[in-house]
Amino acid sequence: MSKYTREDIFRMVEEEDVEFIRLQFTDIFGALKNVAITSSQLEKALDNQCMFDGSSVEGFVRIEESDMFLHPDYDTFEIFPWRPQQGKVARLICDVYMPDGTPFEGNVRYILKKVIKEADEMGLKFDVGPELEFFLFQTDEDGNPIINNYERASYFDIGPTDLGENVRRDMVLNLEEMGFEIEASHHEIAPAQHEIDFKYDEALKTADAIMTFKLAVKTIARRHGLYATFMPKPQEGINGSGMHINMSLATKDGKNIFADDTDPNGLSKEAYHFIAGILKHAKGMAAITNPIVNSYKRLVPGYEAPVYIAWSSTNRSPLIRIPAVNGSGTRVELRNPDPAANPYLVIACCLAAGLDGIKNKLEVPKGVGRNLYEMTEEERAKEGIDELPDNLYDALKCLKEDKFICNVLGEHITNKYIEAKLAEWKAYKEQVTKWEVEEYLYKY
Repeated sequence: MSKYTREDIFRMVEEEDVEFIRLQFTDIFGALKNVAITSSQLEKALDNQCMFDGSSVEGFVRIEESDMFLHPDYDTFEIFPWRPQQGKVARLICDVYMPDGTPFEGNVRYILKKVIKEADEMGLKFDVGPELEFFLFQTDEDGNPIINNYERASYFDIGPTDLGENVRRDMVLNLEEMGFEIEASHHEIAPAQHEIDFKYDEALKTADAIMTFKLAVKTIARRHGLYATFMPKPQEGINGSGMHINMSLATKDGKNIFADDTDPNGLSKEAYHFIAGILKHAKGMAAITNPIVNSYKRLVPGYEAPVYIAWSSTNRSPLIRIPAVNGSGTRVELRNPDPAANPYLVIACCLAAGLDGIKNKLEVPKGVGRNLYEMTEEERAKEGIDELPDNLYDALKCLKEDKFICNVLGEHITNKYIEAKLAEWKAYKEQVTKWEVEEYLYKY
């Protein structure tokens, strides 16, 4: 059932003195875009008549086929609490359509909706709870971030050691005003690193919420004179930022199908098949879950980020962990995604891979009870434990080889995504880094 009707939106705009509405959408790389309209144009927008130039958005369409239309999702109407209280600003998240009324194949919400429909046809609902980490950096007089942060706080530290305590509290209050149910917020293990966790929800709502969360965090940080970044590894020698994805499947009446009290791990056969599907496609999904060159600076042993394709109910070193809860709270946690990733595509791939496991009754390998980082290469090989790609180029090769994941993304996104990411890798390879100069200049 819809949360808002057309009449509800007109009423809220008038009663709350909303003057501007941002029509938001997300490109294939996870960047939030928008077209701003005044309240006088709201009727046109709700009639799906707002057009934009799709050729100007990277990864969308060519100039010859550039006209595209925004179709607002009424249930995503939200007023920004940080904007002026007179002449307020609201937003509507939109789907992108072609002029003939067909969904645009590069619309990432459309990709996720297709996989959600597949689960729905199986009588299942996919719930997702994300854990997003980010860094807060001081800024110079021009508002640019200063990476060498002076903060020295670590895991769960409090003020005054935690210099971000006040801004994090302001973020939480603004997010709650926008309807988020914040479960916890705290300083993370690295200096200047933070985490705010919000309650799980249905897959599409969670993907929308992640995009809103990132916008809110960056906006509130700026109001405090700080810069928030979701870059996975902005500094060497410390932990990077992850976006752990907690997942569960439920029947239409709310029964968690992953739970089985008779199993030693509390998991059902469906849960094991789901895990097997994720593990099967983990390498093919890596270019989506870890989408930039910098992602693979985080995915190295020694900094808590998972590298090895395995699962466990007892430790945090494998790719998949089973949190110590049971019953309705039973879930599967995928630990390698990072917050630079497009949440719509990450969640779509996770659900599709898990359903592939369930449909084909894939057998899960034995769970790993030991710390994978302390095992030798020979021990891991004996257990049949594979590794994630260790750079973006190899991840793109794995994506091209995984025809199942390519089919989930669709031909348009697969081709545009790989083309753009190969260009990113090429540009990276051509750089001469400070490390190379310091290491080689005086030796040769």
